[in-house]
Amino acid sequence: MNPTPPTSERADEEAVLADIRRMLMVLLDEYGEEDLEIGMTTSFNRDLELESIDLVALAGLLEEQYGDRVNFAEFVAGMEFEEIIELTVGRLVEHVVQSLKAAEAG
Repeated sequence: MNPTPPTSERADEEAVLADIRRMLMVLLDEYGEEDLEIGMTTSFNRDLELESIDLVALAGLLEEQYGDRVNFAEFVAGMEFEEIIELTVGRLVEHVVQSLKAAEAG
């Protein structure tokens, strides 16, 4: 039985997850964290213990990677405090994929 080939959306998610994982490793390297598993269910606060300044740095890395097609500050501004505390890598990946698709659709 052959596995089903990935859909383009799935491939997009995987590519964005790889990008975000790389960005997070850059941030976490400053803390000496190197062996963390980062997946879709990883929480920025609980699992990675990122501070708000780290999220600002992540926003800068996202802008470097995607330009104005992805607005992290706008994404977070629409959330309640508890949502920000519970923010997962997967939710950010979904936002980035949607933003990139919206930019492509123009």
